[in-house]
Amino acid sequence: MESIGSIVIIALLVVVAVGTVAAYNNLVTLRNRYKNAFAQIDVQLTRRYDLIPNLVETAKAYMAHERETLTAVIAARNQAASSLRAATAKPDDMVAMQGLAAAEQGLGGLLSRFMALAENYPDLKASENMKQLTEELSSTENRVAFARQSYNDSATEYNIGKEHFPANIVAGFFRFPEAVLLDIEDPVKREAPRASFS
Repeated sequence: MESIGSIVIIALLVVVAVGTVAAYNNLVTLRNRYKNAFAQIDVQLTRRYDLIPNLVETAKAYMAHERETLTAVIAARNQAASSLRAATAKPDDMVAMQGLAAAEQGLGGLLSRFMALAENYPDLKASENMKQLTEELSSTENRVAFARQSYNDSATEYNIGKEHFPANIVAGFFRFPEAVLLDIEDPVKREAPRASFS
């Protein structure tokens, strides 16, 4: 009888060990997926930040009376780039992600204002360089939106996986942090800035 009891205990320990290892490995996989998805946001936002100075530089010659707006766009771009670096370093840090979301919201509002002002300058609208940069920016905005959705989906999947039993025990024991969603509140930011240069 003692040997049957020992076998049952050993079998239970093996099941617990296998379950723990499986839960841990699943959490690592899900965590790496959401971090990779955030890396895609990083790539697209960096591309966007690289386009903005060229856009502003092109507009400077035409929009001499709008220096304040042009300066504000560059300042917002620099703030957003700084916030992106902080969020990239710690994508599971709520403060860093909220800072990025706020910086993106501010930059999106200023870009929309910039594009609306650019509509008032026919020579700027006719500029081939401006048309090309605006098209690239619009394309990048769409990629950012797609990457953000992909990241939020991956982060949600990770958070759900972290809450399931017995993964919740493993997550607590190994201190798996909660993934923070990247939510940008401004509905204007959710759409790519549009300008018609035709």
